[in-house]
Formats: sequence, structure tokens, C-alpha cells
Amino acid sequence: MKRILVKCEQEHTEVAVVEFGKLTEYYRGHRNQGQLAGNIYMGRVVRVLQGMQAAFVDIGLERNGFLYIDDVLPANLDKQPKEKPPIHELVHVGQSIMVQVVKEPVGSKGARITTHYSIPGRFGVYMPSADYVGVSRKIEQASDRDKLKRMAERQLEPGEGFIVRTAALGEPEEALAADLQELRSRWRLLSASAGKEGAIPRQIHSDLDMLPRLVRDVFRDDVQEVLVSSSDVQELVWSVLSAPGTRTLADRVSVHRGADVMEDFGIARQLELALRRKVWLDNGGYLIVDRTEALTVFDVNTGKYTGSVNLEQTVFDANREAAREIARLLRLRDIGGLIVIDFIDMETPERRQQVLDELNQEVRKDRTKTVVVGWTKLGLVEMTRKKVRDSKETTAPQPCSACGGTGFAFRGK
Repeated sequence: MKRILVKCEQEHTEVAVVEFGKLTEYYRGHRNQGQLAGNIYMGRVVRVLQGMQAAFVDIGLERNGFLYIDDVLPANLDKQPKEKPPIHELVHVGQSIMVQVVKEPVGSKGARITTHYSIPGRFGVYMPSADYVGVSRKIEQASDRDKLKRMAERQLEPGEGFIVRTAALGEPEEALAADLQELRSRWRLLSASAGKEGAIPRQIHSDLDMLPRLVRDVFRDDVQEVLVSSSDVQELVWSVLSAPGTRTLADRVSVHRGADVMEDFGIARQLELALRRKVWLDNGGYLIVDRTEALTVFDVNTGKYTGSVNLEQTVFDANREAAREIARLLRLRDIGGLIVIDFIDMETPERRQQVLDELNQEVRKDRTKTVVVGWTKLGLVEMTRKKVRDSKETTAPQPCSACGGTGFAFRGK
């Protein structure tokens, strides 16, 4: 059973996704404070780096945005030139340009920005100048993919693009058309705003605040129940579900009758255990999780698990349990970038493939793009996960201010 728990206080909002009693996603942010990813700005080019084929754009944030040449060329690959032109032929210092944030600022790096604009809706992502239709890879049936693609193509105007989301599966074409029309209207309004005179840099569009955005993106037909902390929050969730094709979900939203929805489901305890360096598995094995600036490493150990058949079966069972837990921790801790997994050595290729299949199956539940590359020659599993989420909402542990993340504190003489 999949539940969404929502608790709103005066300053903060908490949202937890629980699947079969286990916490899989957790968000916490200031009320009415959205993320930067998805925001659209009128900016000014302040520097062009020919050697990097990139430019820096002032969009009014603490650090300038980074614009790579691929994000200036047409989004449709068929319309791109065979050879990339120099970046200075596309943008120049002092130029006013409309850009969208696709990746939040991280550490000393500014936001990654693009001119490939996209406006997300419940059933799809509208791309005003992409000129192609895509379908979520999580929709695996070819007949479903073809049907949804034809539905979108019938509703698009020349030059427009659309990516159909998994939430559109099983919905009537009228619901998809209504979603697309609302997104198209929103785009036309912000385009008109961009064309008006005004201060540069300035923000001209922002995505939804945290709670409405999560309701739009997470609340799907596989969610059996949404428990909220008050009737005011219930009204807010209902307002997001007022779009065509979503009204049937409103009956699943109810006010929690207990004292505290997060405490009653043990969210704080689950979160505390999941964020430790040593994470215990249900079968008695455990994971060691180490993060560096470049990658995250998971080390699998049998721990207290001794099995009941033979060593090979014990190792196999421990690795499968670890694969499921690693997929959960990637979502919960919002781990991005390069990921390396050191599973316990297995003797047969068939067992290794079964563990890889288990991992692939679990990461399909992740809304963030995750790619399992496979086994290396050294017997490790490599994978990547895109990181976009706002650091204000993340649950990832931050480096200790005393030891700088080394795990050691040095005493003065």
C-alpha cells in the first residue's frame, strides 16, 4: 500500500511517501517556497567561454547560470547542424536571453540553464519549440506508447513538443487535451511577459510551490491514501486535483485523526535510521554508505544474516535484499551523480544477472532518471542518477562543520 503523508506547520511543510510501511521519499521545505528548477528568467550574458563552448548568464541569483552550447542549439536533434558552430556565433556578452533552470545550484556551482523551455503538467511536459513527441520510458507496452503518442500528436500545433507522463496511461484524450491547453496558455502568458520592457535580470515564471508540485507529480492512481494534518491542507490538495482526470483521486484525501501524522507513522525514526552511514537490512545484513564529491559508494555485508541453505544462497539473498534497499535509499536520500555498489561476490553469472534485474526493477519506481550501467570487470555495479532536487528539500546529510566530512575531529594542543 502506498500512502502520502502531509504535515503543514506555520513555517514548514513536510511530505512523506510510504510504501508498504517503509519511507521511500521525504521532503521538507518552507511554506510557499518553491524550487529553482523549472523557473524561467530573463537574463543577460556576462561571459562567453569559447574553449568550453559555454556562457555564463546573470539571472539574478547569487551565482551566474551556466549555459552549454547544446542548450542553445535546437532541442530537436534532427534540426541541429551536423557540426556545432562556435558558441560566440549564438550568444554574445550583453545579450538579453530567456533561460530556464534545469539543475539547481550545487556547492560553488551555479544553476545549469537552457533555452529548451518546458512547462510540466499532470499528464505531460509541454515544450513549445521542441517539435517532437516523447513517451515516458516507464510505459513499457508498445501499444500503450503508440496510442499515447498519437493522442498527443493530434493535440499539438506545428512546432510544439510534448512528453507524455506515466500518469496519462488510461486517461481519455480529453484529459490530455485539457492539460495541454492549460500549459499552452501558461506559456503564451509568460512569453508575452518576456517580450515586455523591464529590469534584467528578472524572473518571469516559477513552478508550483513544494506541496502542489508534489501532489501533481507524486499523487497517481497507485496511491491508495493521502493523509493530511488539517482541513486547510485538504482543501489545498483538492484544489490541485480540480483538473480534468484527477477528480476521482480527491476521495482518497482525508484528514489524519491522530495527534501527529508523521509521528504516528514513525517517519522521524525511519529517516534517522536511513541517513546513517551504516544502514541495517531487514534480514540482518547491512550497508555502508560513503559519499564523496564525485560519487557515492554502497558496500554490502551479510552482517548477522547467516541463511539456511548454503553460502551461495545466503550471499544471493543478501544481495537481492541490498538491491531493494539501495534503490529506496537513492530516492529517500536523493543521491545523484555516479553510484558504485560493491555487492558480495557471487560465483555464477546467472546470480549476478538476477541481482542486477532486481536493482533495475526497483529503480523503475524512481521518478528521477536513473540508469544502471552494469557490472564492471572488478565485480562492481555502476549506475547514475540525475540530481535536480532543491537542497532546501533534500534529506541528504550535510558535512560536519567540525571535521569537514572526514569523520575525525582534531583536538587542539
